[in-house]
Amino acid sequence: MPTEIPHFVNGTRVSGRSGRTAPVFNPATGEETGAVALANRDEVEAAVAGARAVFPAWAATPPLRRARILNKFLAILEERIDTLAALITAEHGKVLSDAKGEVLRGLEVVEFATGAPQLLKGEVTENVGTRVDSHSLRQPLGVVAGITPFNFPAMVPMWMFPVALACGNCFVLKPSERDPSAALLIAEWLTEAGLPDGVFQVVQGDKEAVDALLHSPGISAVSFVGSTPIARYIYATATAQGKRAQCLGGAKNHMIVMPDADMDQAVDALMGAAYGSAGERCMAVSVAVPVGERTADALIERLIPKIRALKVGPGTDPDSEMGPLVTKQHYEKVRGYIDQGVAEGAELLVDGRDLKLQGYEGGYFLGGSLFDRVTPEMRIYKEEIFGPVLAVTRAPDYATAARLINEHEFGNGTAIFTRDGDAAREFAHQIEVGMVGINVPIPVPMAFHSFGGWKASLFGDHHMHGPEGVRFYTRLKTITTRWPTGIRAGADFVMPTMQ
Repeated sequence: MPTEIPHFVNGTRVSGRSGRTAPVFNPATGEETGAVALANRDEVEAAVAGARAVFPAWAATPPLRRARILNKFLAILEERIDTLAALITAEHGKVLSDAKGEVLRGLEVVEFATGAPQLLKGEVTENVGTRVDSHSLRQPLGVVAGITPFNFPAMVPMWMFPVALACGNCFVLKPSERDPSAALLIAEWLTEAGLPDGVFQVVQGDKEAVDALLHSPGISAVSFVGSTPIARYIYATATAQGKRAQCLGGAKNHMIVMPDADMDQAVDALMGAAYGSAGERCMAVSVAVPVGERTADALIERLIPKIRALKVGPGTDPDSEMGPLVTKQHYEKVRGYIDQGVAEGAELLVDGRDLKLQGYEGGYFLGGSLFDRVTPEMRIYKEEIFGPVLAVTRAPDYATAARLINEHEFGNGTAIFTRDGDAAREFAHQIEVGMVGINVPIPVPMAFHSFGGWKASLFGDHHMHGPEGVRFYTRLKTITTRWPTGIRAGADFVMPTMQ
């Protein structure tokens, strides 16, 4: 019988009561390994109520004490990174080295959040008027929710909850039902680090749980990472309920390759950025834009043998460079995009559809695929594939390449490979994308900066983690003070001007 994957409420694992579950699979074998509980509205409200009950005490906890708990959690993460990485690989399928990298990038946000005493410092102005002083505070919102995707079951939650907790909020996490177990391990380790029961809750579930969080009067803010249609829905629904929302959506990340680029460096960058984690990254490069026919031909010539030589296998095999896709449904979706590209007239130079691995015939494996001469009207150019498929769209000059990026619906990440400082500076300043790399293929900001795209890749006013995360999870209060001096000036009925 598959193992039950429960909720985590008020400091302990709690079995589901809705009577609904969803299967969880090992993507490398196709075998069902667990059954995750799917929360109903009552179960969500119980978790929210538990968090609301402890919020006043947690908000009143000095930031230094909150930071010390996060420091203990940080030490646990560092000590047990292999345990968490193995769990991610078992349910998501990514190779172990990539799973460890995911945890390390999440860990960096915990490190940032331990600076809460500094991050929450306000401002003071003495004598804004005669014997009148003003100071500002950043105070927590209350109970906030995080709705996170399957592709980073540890890192994306850690983009959210460390900053939220450091700022004095309680947090309810709704992880992806496709790989839900990492959230439970994180919750248990937070409790072990000394986090009070109820401050961090995990409710497993599907759309019913999501809607319950969006409509719950006890939730003050919602953070989301996923596809653009769902991001748009969550943002519209949450804000209609008067909640704050930051919703990160889809991407179609382009990488321009200029004629003067170091071609070997550009090819290696594309291999990792397009095929790492089987392309299941919102920052994956899925469109290469070589400038000039000679550049395109040289790029293609180097890419083809490397893609054909990709070592595809189970994530537990240390020799594997790329693991399976997360579910059979997603495998079929990505395979369908390859079929679509062929039908649309793109040149399929490397076809990963017929990959078979002995001993893993039931796994969701696709080989790397490469399309050439992809044009902007094709679906494989317009839409996010989220798989190991790289499209090459040739551009005659830099201006055309940049225009392709600026005219695309998405604006999450982009990169340019060049030796020309002038071209790089022009690109960085003029491109309409939220995260830009110069000879860096996946420009994910460090934790003390903030992560987020533009256009249809972000709904809301704040990016995630870093200074933007602190602003999102707190609200500003300004206090103006005057103490009695024995001087009486009488009532004043005009707008205060501090004259």
